[in-house]
Amino acid sequence: MNNQLLMEIWQHHGGKLMGALFGFVFGILVLHFGFFKTVFIVFCVGAGYVVGKRIDEKEDIMDILDKLLPPSYHR
Repeated sequence: MNNQLLMEIWQHHGGKLMGALFGFVFGILVLHFGFFKTVFIVFCVGAGYVVGKRIDEKEDIMDILDKLLPPSYHR
């Protein structure tokens, strides 16, 4: 296929493509592992993404942990 055609399809239908891909992967995971294990996997992937994004933005890892851990936690 032509790269320009693929870019045009991505620009106009990127959300639909990503949604369909997410739904497909989620469905395969549910069939393979079960619903609750899949929800746990999705949660872990989301948490990993958020932490990785903050590290990419040069946020201090200890600041991230201070926000996530309970107030009684001390370094």
